[in-house]
Amino acid sequence: MRYTSLVSRAAIAIAISSSATVFAQDAAPQAAAVDEGTSIIVTGTRATGVTAAESAAPIKVIDAASLEKVGQPNLNQVLTQLVPSFTAQAFGGDTANLTLSARLRGLSPNHALILVNGKRRHGTSNLHVLSGPYQGGAAPDLDMIPPGSIGRIEVLEDGAAAQYGSDAIAGVINIILKEDKGSISGNLTAGQYYEGDGTTYSGSVTFAPDVGPDSYLNFTMFHRYHGFSQRGGIDRGIYDRDGSISTDLSAEHQAMAAIGLPNAPNTNRIVGDARSTLTTIVYNAGHDFGGVELYAFGTYGRRDASAYENYRQPWRVSRSPVLGVAGEQILFSATGFNPREATKEDDFSNTGGIKGEVGGFRWDLSTTYGQDYAKLYTLDSANRTLFINTGSSPSNFYDGFLKASEWTSNLDIAKEFEVGMASPANLAFGAEYRKNSFTIGKGDFASTYFEGGQSYPGFLATDSGRHTRNNKAAYVDLALNPVDMWKIDGAVRYEDYSDFGTKWTWKVTSRLDFTDQIAVRGTVSTGFRAPSLLESYYSSTNVGPTSAYVQLPPNSDAAKLLGYEDLKPETSTNYSLGLVLRPIPKLNITVDAYQIKLKNRIVGTGSIQGLSSGTVVNQAVLDAIAAHGNVLDPYVLEVGDAGVSLFTNGADTRTRGVDVTASYPTPVGDGSILWSLSANFNETKITKLRIAESLYAADSRSILEDASPKYKVIAGALFTMGGFSVNLRETFYGKTSQVIIFGDTTPTVSVGAAAITDLEASYAINEGLTLTVGANNLFDKKADTMPNDANDMPIDGARVLDAPISISPYGINGGYYYGRVSFKF
Repeated sequence: MRYTSLVSRAAIAIAISSSATVFAQDAAPQAAAVDEGTSIIVTGTRATGVTAAESAAPIKVIDAASLEKVGQPNLNQVLTQLVPSFTAQAFGGDTANLTLSARLRGLSPNHALILVNGKRRHGTSNLHVLSGPYQGGAAPDLDMIPPGSIGRIEVLEDGAAAQYGSDAIAGVINIILKEDKGSISGNLTAGQYYEGDGTTYSGSVTFAPDVGPDSYLNFTMFHRYHGFSQRGGIDRGIYDRDGSISTDLSAEHQAMAAIGLPNAPNTNRIVGDARSTLTTIVYNAGHDFGGVELYAFGTYGRRDASAYENYRQPWRVSRSPVLGVAGEQILFSATGFNPREATKEDDFSNTGGIKGEVGGFRWDLSTTYGQDYAKLYTLDSANRTLFINTGSSPSNFYDGFLKASEWTSNLDIAKEFEVGMASPANLAFGAEYRKNSFTIGKGDFASTYFEGGQSYPGFLATDSGRHTRNNKAAYVDLALNPVDMWKIDGAVRYEDYSDFGTKWTWKVTSRLDFTDQIAVRGTVSTGFRAPSLLESYYSSTNVGPTSAYVQLPPNSDAAKLLGYEDLKPETSTNYSLGLVLRPIPKLNITVDAYQIKLKNRIVGTGSIQGLSSGTVVNQAVLDAIAAHGNVLDPYVLEVGDAGVSLFTNGADTRTRGVDVTASYPTPVGDGSILWSLSANFNETKITKLRIAESLYAADSRSILEDASPKYKVIAGALFTMGGFSVNLRETFYGKTSQVIIFGDTTPTVSVGAAAITDLEASYAINEGLTLTVGANNLFDKKADTMPNDANDMPIDGARVLDAPISISPYGINGGYYYGRVSFKF
């Protein structure tokens, strides 16, 4: 039945559609495309007029035409399908499922700097707390920038902390907004997963009125709805594999289950996408007064999202079932409940600046303020202790809020000087002031009474607080061209942070063009990343049906009781060596090898247990929990597990890899095919542990080293003829794995290597209207599922059978088909 339904829904898309990886050079056959080799770049260099083909550092340019050829209207998905070294999160635990993250070159999301129009973008307030490849992530939320507002994206795959400051260790993603004139453009998109869920609708429109030759004004509005998906199977805490009620339950509980539980036997809906609505508005404006330009740009986004958590069985409510109790918002019932975590999130950023040229000096003065504010809720839940003590409990809880803000002001100055070399030297210098703040707001009474609402308790008074830091920076950058064939660029930067002191970083980049066909380039640099305020001060309690783990702030007295110190900056040393080849006309090949050594890397400790199955195993951990003011669920204290986790400068790591790109067009009749190949080979190893083995769990270590694919290869073919185009993209992912800790077992689970096919077909009815159908993951490749033990229970201690392993680099949902109508007038 499912196969027949799938074919009927997707036959047209599968028959004729395509979707391919297309970088700027890849999109040349399209009218709106930009040739990467000749496009002027503004990232990774302070000089003017530098093209991507001439760059001494590896840089990818993705133009608007390429951005439009990805089915799912989400910038994380766009980049993961177009950039091999970029990987988007497939599934997140707890509130991380509401704000999915991404990372570059297998490092932390925090190791890539995000710029918009060359200005630093603020981070999210929603810290990724739970263990996994994205743990600790508090990077900017790319989903808040709609693809329709973007003119191009420049991805610098090189360390650049000396040029841009903290975070630019793995690279820089610079999002350049559109500066269109005299047009209205946009698209309407609809799609869903082959399973029939995850329904997505979106609409985007960009108004670009003609405001004169010296001005531009672009205004983009975007709205998207995305529905729940569910990829878990039978709830083995209640049912046997055949769907019958488990005989392992007591007779009383069997009788309660026989009443009929929701969605039986798949009662637990935790494994799947959150449901969300997202509305964003972006503007980009400027006016040239003749040598002096005023500019401004900004974004606003509102997200309402909720994600299912573990189902609470009816006998979990109290020692005896309480049915039909009168009272407002009483949720306890014979069928248990399926709680959700939810957010109402407002995110905005605004930049204003003025730039010009005086006496040959180019100058740019700007200021940017950005903020992410998320109110958190627990829905369809209950506070067990409150219910027992008072006879009532609300079903919905306000858990408090998270707010992160960043105010950055920059002055950048540059001038070219004749120094008797092949071309003028370019001297750039500047200064930056940045202030960050992070605030946790307390939850309401019911959410903080004893254990709070089940699945996600509110923030306590001891969790709440406002934390700030500021830093001042200055840099100097000198680019030289001693002879025609040799370019060299050096930068030095000084940073002064209010909370951990000063830091110097430097970078030297060089390129040698032996002929028009062969060039060698390389970089040596140092970098650093200041620990985010969220990593330093975030505090909450993460709970399961029979577990509770307190996330201790490392910069807290409770953490000091366990011997932990305040977080300090990570430092890095980056090396890269590359080859640029043009062996025949129109064939462009780049190969860049790199090594990134990180010292004092911030990692999650994993779960440090104080209580196991109701038995005390480490009293110091329980003392730290009490000192921090947390009260654990009495039910967990009786039969469950409890402990702490926190972030610490726990390891030194070494990441080695190679980036490869190639493209070549071939004529076909009246049309052409553009062939493209891009790949990333990447491996991270821990070279030194800075904490005791007992304080760094095996699952955390394996995630750091093995939870990213060792390779990702994207092969694309774009066929165009007149108004018709077909794109084919094949993405090959390497194996990923991680250690699972459950009880006294530590098995390893793996997601095998996979090939994912994307297809998209478009037809331009006229100059202003294009119809598109397509499919991502055309052949519905599913991630490997969590293995079961001898008792047919998942080996990770979860209750859901056949749940996909969440570290799958290509997602957990399988195939997705879509249709799109694009217009431009």
